[in-house]
Amino acid sequence: MLLPSQQRISALMRRLLLCYNSRHPSPPITLFRHVTALNLSCSFLYGTFPSNSTLFFLRNPESLNLASNDFRLSKIPLEISQFTRLKHLDISYSRFSSHVPGEIAHLPKLVSLNLSNYDLILETTTFKNLVHNLSEVRELELSEVNMTSVNPRFFMNRSSSLTTLVLFEKRNLTIDLPSSNWSSPLQDLHLHVMDCGRRLPESIGVLKSLQSLSLLDCNLEGSIPTSIGNLSQLTDLRFFANHFNGQTPTSLSNLTQLTFLDLSFNQFSDPIPVSIGNLSQLTYLTLTSNNLKGQIPTSLANLTQLTSLDLSNNQFSGPIPTFIGNLRQLTSLVLHSTNLSGQIPSSLANLTQLTFLDLSFNQFSGPIPASIGNLFQLTYLTLTSNNFNGQIPTSLANLTQLTSLYLSSNQFSGPIPASIGNLRQLTGLELSFNNLSGQIPASLANLTQLSNLRFSNNQFSGTIPFHAVRFSKLIDLDLSYNLLNGTLPPWIFTLPLLEYLQLNHNQFQGQIIQFQQNSLIELDMFLVLQNLETIFLSDNNLSLRMNVNANFTLPKLTDVSFSSCNLSEFPNFIRHSNGLQILVLSKNSIHGNIPQWICEKDDLQILDLSHNNLIGKIPNCLLKGLCITKSQLTWKSNGRPLPRSLVNCSKLEVLDVGNNNIEDTFPQWLESLPDLQVLVLRSNKFHGFVQGTKESPYFPKLRVLDLSSNDFRGPLPVRYDSCGGLRHLNPLLSIDPPSFPDPSVWVSCNTIEI
Repeated sequence: MLLPSQQRISALMRRLLLCYNSRHPSPPITLFRHVTALNLSCSFLYGTFPSNSTLFFLRNPESLNLASNDFRLSKIPLEISQFTRLKHLDISYSRFSSHVPGEIAHLPKLVSLNLSNYDLILETTTFKNLVHNLSEVRELELSEVNMTSVNPRFFMNRSSSLTTLVLFEKRNLTIDLPSSNWSSPLQDLHLHVMDCGRRLPESIGVLKSLQSLSLLDCNLEGSIPTSIGNLSQLTDLRFFANHFNGQTPTSLSNLTQLTFLDLSFNQFSDPIPVSIGNLSQLTYLTLTSNNLKGQIPTSLANLTQLTSLDLSNNQFSGPIPTFIGNLRQLTSLVLHSTNLSGQIPSSLANLTQLTFLDLSFNQFSGPIPASIGNLFQLTYLTLTSNNFNGQIPTSLANLTQLTSLYLSSNQFSGPIPASIGNLRQLTGLELSFNNLSGQIPASLANLTQLSNLRFSNNQFSGTIPFHAVRFSKLIDLDLSYNLLNGTLPPWIFTLPLLEYLQLNHNQFQGQIIQFQQNSLIELDMFLVLQNLETIFLSDNNLSLRMNVNANFTLPKLTDVSFSSCNLSEFPNFIRHSNGLQILVLSKNSIHGNIPQWICEKDDLQILDLSHNNLIGKIPNCLLKGLCITKSQLTWKSNGRPLPRSLVNCSKLEVLDVGNNNIEDTFPQWLESLPDLQVLVLRSNKFHGFVQGTKESPYFPKLRVLDLSSNDFRGPLPVRYDSCGGLRHLNPLLSIDPPSFPDPSVWVSCNTIEI
C-alpha cells in the first residue's frame, strides 16, 4: 500500500501533536494549513518569536498549545488575534514577556486560556476587556503573571461562569472569598501563595461542582468550615501551609470520592478523627507538620487504597499500629518525628510495595526485625535517631534496590555485616553515633555508587580496608571519632567530587607528604580536590609535612581542623581559600608571627591557634577585620595587656586567652559583651581585684569563668552570684574548664577596632 503524498496528508490532517519532542528545525507549518489543533508544548522551541512566523499560515486553528518552550522574552505576537475561531490557547511558561496585549480579548470563542508566565504583566484595562469580551471562557490560568494593578473582585465576579481558575504566586494579591451568594460552576479552584482573606467562608460548601480544591499558602486561619462536607464531588483537597487550627472537621468523612488529601503544615490539634477512615478511596494522605496528638486511629486500616501516607512532625503517642500491614498498596510511609515508640511491628513486612520508609527521630526501640528484608522494593530506608539496639540484621542485604540507608544515632552494636556490600545501588550509607565495632568490611568496596559515607562516633578499629580508588562519586566521607589506625591511603586525596573529609579523632599515623607538593604527581592529586570544603584531620598521630612555597589552592575550602598534626608552620595553601570560616591549628609547633593573610579572611568565625609557639602581639589587622565568635589564642605577649578592642566584638561568645603571659588587671570592660558565655583568663599575670563598674551588666550569659593561676587579690564579688548563666566557676584552682559550647550556636560578631 502506498502512503499518500505529503500534500495529501496535509490536506486531510486536522490535529497535529508534536509535543515532547526536540525537533529542529521547526516543523513546516505551511504544509498543514488545514490543521485545527496544534500542540507544540515541551518541544524545545527557542529563540525570539517573529511576527511573520509560519505559524500564522494556519487558517482556522481552534486549539493552539505553545507551552513550556523558550521564546527568549519575546512579546506575545499581536497576530494571534487573527485566529478568531480559537477555543483553546496555552502559551504558559514559554518565556513570553512584557504586557499581555489587549488583542487577546478579540478571541470571542475562547473556552480555555492559560497565560501563566513569570515575565508577563496584565494591566487592569486588559483584564477588564478579557472579562467583558471572553464570555465563553471556562478555564483561566494566570499563574506567576504580574497583576498588581488588577482589582481582585474581578476574579470573583468572573468565577460565576468559570469551571477552572488557577492563580499561583500572587503574594501581592488579596482575594476575599465571598462569604455569601457564591454560586459558581467551578470544578477546579487552585489558589497558591496569596492572601485569601484570613478565613475560609462557610459559603465554600455551595460550590458543589468542585472536584479539585487547592488553597496552598493562602494565609488562611481558624477552623475549616463544616460545610466542606457538602462538596461531595471532590476528589482532590489540598490546604497545605496555612494556619488552620483546632480539630480536623468530622464532616470531611462525607467526601467519599476523595483520592488526595493534604492538610500538612497547619496547626491542627487533638487526635486524628476516627471518621477519616470513611475515605476509602484515598490514595494519598498527608497530615505532616501539625500538632496532632493521641494514637493513630485504627480506622485508618480501612484506607486500603493508600499508596502514600505521611503523618510526620506531629505529637502522637504509642506504637505503630499493627493494622499498618493491611495497607498493602503503600509505596511511601513517612512517620518521622511523631513521638511514636515501641518496636517495629512484624506486620510492616506485608508492605511489599514500599519504596520509601522513614521512621526517623522517634523513640522506637528493640532490634530491627529480620523481616524488614522482605521489603524488596525499598529504595530509601531511614531509622535515624531512635533507640534501636542489637546488631544490624544481615537480611538488609536483600534490599538490593536501596539507594539510601540511614541508621545513625541509635544503639546498634557489633560489626557491620559484610553482606551490606551486596547493596550496590547505595548512594548514601550513614551509621554514625552507634556502638558499632570491629573492622570496616572490605566488601564495602563494592558500593561504587556511594556519594555519602558516614561512620563517625563508633568504635571501629583497624585500617581503612580499601586498596584502590573505588569511590569516584564520593562527596562526603566521615570516619571521625573511631579507633581506626594505620596510614591514610593516598586515594582519599584523589576523589574528584569530594567536599567533606572528616578523619579526626582516630589513631591514624604517618606522614601525609601530599601537602608538600614537591612533585608533579603530588600537585595533580591536589588539583583533583577542587571541590573540597571541609577537611578535619585533628587528633591523630599524623604529621603534615608542609612546603610553605607550595602554590596549589583549594578554592572552596571553608572549614579546616589540623589540631595535633605536628605542624611547624602555617599551611600556605589555605591563604587563597577566601571563604574560610573555621581554622583550627591548635596543639602544634607553629612558630613565629601570625601571618598577615589571616586578616583577609572576612568570613572567619572560629579561629583556634592555641598551644603553639607563636610570638609577638595579635596583629592590628586581625583585630580590625575579623568577625570571630570563638577566639582561642596562645601567644607570647611579652607582658602586654589584653587588647581593649575586643570590647567591640559584641557577639563574642567564647574568649580563651589562657597561658599567654598577659599582664593586666581584670578586664571589667568585657562585661559589656552581651553574648559572652566562656571567659578563660587562667595562667597569666592578671592582678588586682576582680571588680567592675556599677553600671556594668555583670556578664548576663556567662557560663564558664576561669581565673586560676593569676595574681588576683581579695574575694570574688558577690554580684557574680547573680550571673544568670554561670554554671562553672574556677577562681582559684588550675583545672581544665568544661568543654566549650557547641560551635553550632556561635554566630558572627561586629568588627573589631584597636
